[in-house]
Amino acid sequence: MSETTSTNEENKLPLNGRRAIPPNYSNDEENEVPEMEAFGLIPRGFNPRDYLRVVDIYMFKEPQEINKQEHHTDKYYNPRLIVRRGQAFQIQIDFNRPYKPETDQFWLEFLMGRYPQQNKGTYIPILVGNALKPGQWGAKIIHMKNNSIRLSIMSSTTCIIGKFRMYVAVLTPFGILRTRRNSATDIYILFNPWCQLDAVYLDDEKEREEYVLNDVGIVFHGNVEDIKSRSWSYGQFEENVLDACLFLMDKAELELSGRGNPIKICRVASAVINSRDDNGVIAGSWNNTYDNGVAPSAWTGSVDILLEYYSSKKPVRYGQCWVFAGVFNTFLRCLGIPARLITNYSSAHDNNANLRLDFFLDDEGKVDTKLTKDSVWNYHCWNEAWMTRPDLPVGFGGWQVVDGTPQETSDGMYRCGPASVQAIKHGHVCFQFDAPFVYAEVNGDIFFTRMEKNGTQVVENIDTTRIGQLIVTKEVGGDGMMDITEEYKFREGSDEERLALETAVMYGVKKESIQDTTYQPQTDVDMDFQAQKAVLGNDFKVTITFRNKSRNSYTATTYFSGNVVFYTGVTKREFKKHSFSAKLEPSSSNSFDIVIKSSEYMSDLLEQASLHFFVTARINETGKILAVQKAIMLEIPALRIKTKGGLVAGKETSVTVEFTNPLKQTLENVTVRLEGPGVLRTIKKQFGKIPMNSTLTWEVRFTPMRPGLRKLIASLNSDALRHVYGELNVQVQKP
Repeated sequence: MSETTSTNEENKLPLNGRRAIPPNYSNDEENEVPEMEAFGLIPRGFNPRDYLRVVDIYMFKEPQEINKQEHHTDKYYNPRLIVRRGQAFQIQIDFNRPYKPETDQFWLEFLMGRYPQQNKGTYIPILVGNALKPGQWGAKIIHMKNNSIRLSIMSSTTCIIGKFRMYVAVLTPFGILRTRRNSATDIYILFNPWCQLDAVYLDDEKEREEYVLNDVGIVFHGNVEDIKSRSWSYGQFEENVLDACLFLMDKAELELSGRGNPIKICRVASAVINSRDDNGVIAGSWNNTYDNGVAPSAWTGSVDILLEYYSSKKPVRYGQCWVFAGVFNTFLRCLGIPARLITNYSSAHDNNANLRLDFFLDDEGKVDTKLTKDSVWNYHCWNEAWMTRPDLPVGFGGWQVVDGTPQETSDGMYRCGPASVQAIKHGHVCFQFDAPFVYAEVNGDIFFTRMEKNGTQVVENIDTTRIGQLIVTKEVGGDGMMDITEEYKFREGSDEERLALETAVMYGVKKESIQDTTYQPQTDVDMDFQAQKAVLGNDFKVTITFRNKSRNSYTATTYFSGNVVFYTGVTKREFKKHSFSAKLEPSSSNSFDIVIKSSEYMSDLLEQASLHFFVTARINETGKILAVQKAIMLEIPALRIKTKGGLVAGKETSVTVEFTNPLKQTLENVTVRLEGPGVLRTIKKQFGKIPMNSTLTWEVRFTPMRPGLRKLIASLNSDALRHVYGELNVQVQKP
């Protein structure tokens, strides 16, 4: 008895006092659809074969056929039909006899998820009509021949994004006859930046090619004085990546009915890209230890990360900001939302929307690392996604900031965005989502504050120009850098900038006001700090220059501190301390050189090879303090990639990766990765050691898959040296 009840129970929906139907989160789950849906008792002698019957359905789903060509989906490695919403596509239905419009009646059904409902957009019946209306579901016959008809089908411009199951239903006097469940007729429907009625419509073809169809990008890193770049493989068209991206929305438990809305998709994706509170895709690690995982700098692209997550359902270890942003960019482009990866140099962090970052100085004017909690990241990467914002007043559509790196919670989860770039620029930070946080990341001020013995704080110096001083992205159609700082902020010191700041403060961004009495800087002496180009493993020189513009003689007690830092601006260890007294004659300049030896910094060096210098000087005669800080990036040698002869699609060839160890030590636990979207899937090889000055050579044989201009990207990772990259553009010829 008990066994039968348990099976009955399973077929029943779980009881829930609030809703008749459970939440519909999964694009993968299905419901049973009857092949024969009877209207009542079926008379004896009824034979479905006497009626119009579907024999075959042809989807025109090959990359070279009309649908994928017209819908710009021919690059996806996926055997199913993939179309973009709001644009017509074609299918052919073969019946058992010629179709008679006067007496025969059939329609199409598109279903998604386990509980398809018409009012939720997860069950869509489409009758055949005479004309298609723009932006609305419909179908019309465009060709009839013998037993076949060809249909043109239009999808809605607000249709859900994801995988639909398709059935053809035929009406008979006694019931509805349906085609059998066949996964070969499944259809993926994506966003359509080519369609004017779609929320993600972008009107420039070159921009669409870059922000939707380009599967390789550039990550700018380093710091503002020393910008570095590396390639990243987005790989949004690679095998199984589309399914992995749809799975992310299931994982985030976004109702199927909400998946036509790019705002909702971006908001839930910014949470699910990181693992902080929902076991999302990537686990972050900023502490330079990457046990049981891959160092963030070793990844060359998003595909490995997404596919590992899709199969294991567990967070992939490890990522830092550019990894979160790279994977987020793949997700957005894969679904058809135009997206680009942004780098903000000197990014203010952990700022709870406060425009003040405090660097505390001790009595002598040295930076107190224990008291100083705020940090300025050398750079921080986020994404912009392009869409209309019908939830905001007119004028705030276009590029929206979305950020998958976990920093602050927003509505109780680690996520950020979408926040309108236009709203950030004008200080209208009252508009959802998370605009005050982004505004502060690009507009903060650094306060050098001295703690007196009695606990009072004295502001000694304010740097108003460093935070967010350069914001960049890859240029359209090339590998160069495009400066987009002016899209985020008005020129420093302009009237518009002041007005935007006042607006932001009115809407709740916190800004400290400084009474004129408390802060009077020393204006007649300038202090500057310069470093010569520094190569990893070599000594280099830094220079401190004072310019006394007054007619007075001064003496300056100067403290110099060199620190190994994470790219997040957090100090790991002070490796050099130096203090000296400088005599400043009236109306003259003095320079002081300090040599930094490689033996001082190498033992503690972190993967981004970033050093940070603080210089503070007290003018003894006035008690005033001058402060300057600078981050420098050590030059890391590159990997070399070489090919032998020309590359032809479908023909085996080989490529060689080379690297010479520049350090005065042996490199241990060396791993090299190589990948290229459309050329070869990631391959990695482990090498035990590379002795100093010796060269590693690795030959890889592979068969390029697609013709065209492609990019090979390689990375090398070891215990002592990370962030080693190389790349090569290759032209793959047609066979």
